[in-house]
Amino acid sequence: MSESEQAQTDKQKYEYQKVIEELKEYEGSGTQLVTIYVPPDRLISDVVAHVTQEHSEASNIKSKQTRTNVQDALKSIKDRLKYYDQQPPENGMVLFSGAVDSGGGRTEMVTEVLENPPDPVQSFNYHCDSNFLTEPLAHMLTDKGLFGLIVLDRREANVGWLRGKRVEAVKSASSLVPGKQRKGGQSAQRFARLRLEAIDNFYQEVAGMADDLFVPKRHDMNGILVGGPSPTKDEFIDGDYLHHELGDMVLDKFDVAYTDESGLHDLVDSAEEVLAEHEVLQDKQVMEEFFEELHDGQRATYGFEPTRENLIMGSVDRLLISEDLRKDVLVYESEDREYVEFVDTNAQPDEIDCAETGETITEWEREDAIDHLINIAEQRGTETLFVSTDFEKGEQLLNAFGGVAGLLRYSTGV
Repeated sequence: MSESEQAQTDKQKYEYQKVIEELKEYEGSGTQLVTIYVPPDRLISDVVAHVTQEHSEASNIKSKQTRTNVQDALKSIKDRLKYYDQQPPENGMVLFSGAVDSGGGRTEMVTEVLENPPDPVQSFNYHCDSNFLTEPLAHMLTDKGLFGLIVLDRREANVGWLRGKRVEAVKSASSLVPGKQRKGGQSAQRFARLRLEAIDNFYQEVAGMADDLFVPKRHDMNGILVGGPSPTKDEFIDGDYLHHELGDMVLDKFDVAYTDESGLHDLVDSAEEVLAEHEVLQDKQVMEEFFEELHDGQRATYGFEPTRENLIMGSVDRLLISEDLRKDVLVYESEDREYVEFVDTNAQPDEIDCAETGETITEWEREDAIDHLINIAEQRGTETLFVSTDFEKGEQLLNAFGGVAGLLRYSTGV
């Protein structure tokens, strides 16, 4: 995946995360909030038929208020589905609708459609409860990376994928390697030679499976994990059986007892620390560069206002935003100039005093701070990177630098 594609993916995930956080705050007075997960292979007409059936069955709900709210939610979903052709989006879609508590004993209808989540929706799921079902979607957002998996011994091998947290077995093979016991009166040397040839042929077969599966995806992959008993996995890796580009992508090898499909899951469990480290590796590298420039160079900026000013001037090469940043901006005019205030998302001031003019401001436009910065970055050709807080310098970006920083295109000369 290219840097621009990764930036677009990160932005999409952030936008989904915002929606999920909003949906999780909603509550219904009864089991009246409807969630529907639609996989890409489910025809829209089938979904409409299911919604129609649920609408009919909802007439049996004893509570008049709950009955009305559920049927209204289903009608809203059905109306939204009219805008789609027979085939859902490429990765499917998730629909949320229901009457949520808006305070003071009042409710309001909320309907949200999320198309093309980060991973394909795996199965159709209709859910009606007092809360929206956001966990499967949130799980997709935490899924990061594409890793090739190989488990083998001298009897069998399995090759597959780790997509986020989903293990997919794709190819398998069984070997013709004879056991160690000498057979049929053959000399020990001849038997050993034939056995080594059979082992070599099997390793080549396994490498061929891996090459067929991984080489076309090598530019999208984050690495390869290899598992099996010793010395099998060591012989396979040290023997350079894999395509040379794949060999360079092997992150580590692990002792795994089973080499069937369950062995792929055992391999992922054994590689947990390596995977966790790799997940934030790119974030660590860019933060190391930022701190180097901060202390010894002149190509670093941080804080909302300085970074925004540099963005507007087009001098930011990479915009660094903490993935846990939750801030808004208030945009207003004072004495014919535009000003931007960086505020907490939950802050709801009645008025603000312009720091420069002293004018009391009562009208402004509110915008998500990350969206505000990304819009400027896109106009200036600046790459945006979201940085995890799962390591020390990532936490420092959020807590010490306000969650916003940048690496400049050129030295400030200061």
